[in-house]
This record gives sequence, structure tokens and C-alpha cells, in this order.
Amino acid sequence: MNIGILGSGIVGTTLGTKLVSLGHAVKLGSREHANEAAGKWVMQTGNGASQGTFADAVAFGDMVLVCLRGDVSLPVVKSVGAAKFNGKIVVDVSNPLDMAKGFPCPLLPELVNTTSLGEEVQKALPGSFVVKTLNTVNCEVMVKPGLVKGESDLFISGNDAAAKQKVIEVLRSFGWKTVIDLGDITTARGTEMLMPIWMRMMGVFGTPHFNYRIVKG
Repeated sequence: MNIGILGSGIVGTTLGTKLVSLGHAVKLGSREHANEAAGKWVMQTGNGASQGTFADAVAFGDMVLVCLRGDVSLPVVKSVGAAKFNGKIVVDVSNPLDMAKGFPCPLLPELVNTTSLGEEVQKALPGSFVVKTLNTVNCEVMVKPGLVKGESDLFISGNDAAAKQKVIEVLRSFGWKTVIDLGDITTARGTEMLMPIWMRMMGVFGTPHFNYRIVKG
């Protein structure tokens, strides 16, 4: 599958490397076509890896992953234009964190409680199928769930069942066994609001290699 990734930071490059290793072709999108970080990733990753602008990555991908800071995700998506995303599965991995406030980062107040970043991306892209997942774990755990001892769970939200199933297939290829379907895209409010406790747990554990396990009676 051709996959476009918006973002050339550690999340985008980690996911891109894993996807290329699984046989997918991946184009990393940045603001500038010749982004230095993306170029370095292409050289290190080799065959199957390429780079371009955000618009190039969207045009390339049958599936598009949004791996950007929460405060820039929506502006970038809107700058590319909704029409270019039409018919595509858009996997929103981002969290609405206010990075300017320092660690532990608070959530952007306009993107919590009554809405979520995932919902706002879907509103901006009415012709695409937005799926929220992977935003509750560190990027290394995203592609290697075995870094966490024992079994742990991942969550998924989205309006389209077929799109979610396609994304779950990709998650299974990463090694995820339990993916909990929370329902439509409004349920992304819950997973995005897990970030404050996630950051505090990282401070306690001293490592980002942990995850949630949901148990019921």
C-alpha cells in the first residue's frame, strides 16, 4: 500500500520506518519539499521511502497518517485542502497538547471536552474517513508493543467501520492483539484526554514504555 505521512518528527519517521519494513511505500510530507530531517530519513530507510511536501504525501497515499503537533495538525490539513483527501483513510495520531507550556503539557482548551482533534480533522475533511488511534502510546511502543511487558490495549475511533477495519489490519501487522473499538469519531475525546495522566505516569516510571490494560468483571 502507498502511505503518506504528514510530519517528519520522531513519530512520523518511526511509523514510516516500520511501514517500509513491512513492504509499504511511504512518502514523508513536510512544509518544504527538501526538508532536511525527511531527507535523512529517506537515506537511512532506503527503498520504499520518499519525501515531499504535505500535499505530495497526501496525493501519494491511499492511507494518510497525521503525525503532527496538536497545534499545527488542523492548519496543515486545511492548507492542503479537503478535496485532496477525498476518499482516503486518514489516521490521526496527534494529540491536542500545548507544547509551549512545557512538560507536562496541558491540553489545548479549544480541543477538549465538547470536541476533539480527531473530530475537528473529520469536520475539515468531510469526504475522507478519519480514524483516531495510536495516540495513547509512545511512538516506539506504537510499532513494537512488545516493549511493554504482558498484553496491553490500543483504542480506535471513527465513523466508518470499513476504514477502521483497514487500519486495524495495519495495527495487527505492528503486533497489536487487542484493539478496542470505542465507536464513532466523537469517542476520540476520551483517548485524547488520557494524555495528562499518560505524561504524569511517564514522570513516575521514568520511561515512555508503558501502556493501558483494560479489564472488566
